[in-house]
Amino acid sequence: MTNETYTLSGAAAEAYEATFVPALFREWAERLVRFAGVAADGSVLDVACGTGIVARTAADRLDARHRVAGLDANPAMLAVARRIRPVLEWVEGEAEALPFPDASFDLVLSQAGLMFFRDRVTALREMGRVGGAVAIQVPGRLSRSAGYHALADVVGRHAGAAAADLFGAYFAVGEPAGLRALCTDAGLHVDAFETWYGATRLDSVETLVEVELLPLADAIDEVTRRRIVDDCRVALAPYIAEDQTVAAPIEVHLVRARAAR
Repeated sequence: MTNETYTLSGAAAEAYEATFVPALFREWAERLVRFAGVAADGSVLDVACGTGIVARTAADRLDARHRVAGLDANPAMLAVARRIRPVLEWVEGEAEALPFPDASFDLVLSQAGLMFFRDRVTALREMGRVGGAVAIQVPGRLSRSAGYHALADVVGRHAGAAAADLFGAYFAVGEPAGLRALCTDAGLHVDAFETWYGATRLDSVETLVEVELLPLADAIDEVTRRRIVDDCRVALAPYIAEDQTVAAPIEVHLVRARAAR
């Protein structure tokens, strides 16, 4: 993820990698890489790479001679990525102005980043410029993501507009027609569009709230956080197992496209 909407400190970036990646984004990365058709003889750029799970997953499928790069605007995320897989290429930069020549990569991937870009059409156009093919994965519709719909309602009631806006941002490109239109406006031809349903799986409601509110961690006091957790235990009851683990359902879209050259 990138830009100021999802900027994390070093400690928060480490927490993101330790909790959010195994809870959700590792499974997403495996699906994205498979959907995109990452091959052993290609080169890959991961845009809005965060702590690098997509780039790492792609690299595991590629011949070691081929280029794998990850780009993100958040230096704290990149520091974690470099620590985990130093042999890969990690670049600080903006999705709207990718610092690579035309056709530098066979494939450009982006996971859970498009909704945070300041100019989504320009970012998609840039991906098409530097890559032979583009594959993106984003959260779908909040209304069809039952766990997150319940979570957003509770958080919004207790933490106010900033928290509500954060959850709105997560699902900002979740309407299928709007997502296709963004690709078309960027000069991309959509080859494939797939919707699937997953879940964020964590050891407790407390951990789910902590992870989802990482960008607002310094703005929510302890009393408010406890109220959110207590109400989430009720609102998310259908998704809480006997051992108190939680699996919050979420809709996800995958898009594969090529630039119309």
